[in-house]
Amino acid sequence: MVKENFYNLLKAKYLSEDGALEKWQFILFLLLLAIIMIANSHRYEKKVYEISALTTEVKQLRSEFVDTRSELMELKMESTISQKMELIEVFPSEVPPLKIKVNKQDENIFKRLWQ
Repeated sequence: MVKENFYNLLKAKYLSEDGALEKWQFILFLLLLAIIMIANSHRYEKKVYEISALTTEVKQLRSEFVDTRSELMELKMESTISQKMELIEVFPSEVPPLKIKVNKQDENIFKRLWQ
């Protein structure tokens, strides 16, 4: 009897008997869940690869930014500018700049127009 039940299980006779429709529906439901789980794991792995690629790109762009910023800081230094200006024969002034003060009078513009 045990052997016969085992052979019936292997031959899948339970799927062709009366009332097998519910069993087929359950099997199809399980297959649908398995397909959804596989698709979801593929989407998850794709997102992980995208995040990894974007992270490496951000690191590269950050290092490029730091390099460019340090070059800019060096180019803005007065010594670098004066060296480049000496090549075209423009030298820094030896006389310090003078501050010009303008005394503004509290005069109405309409009074000046009518005088």
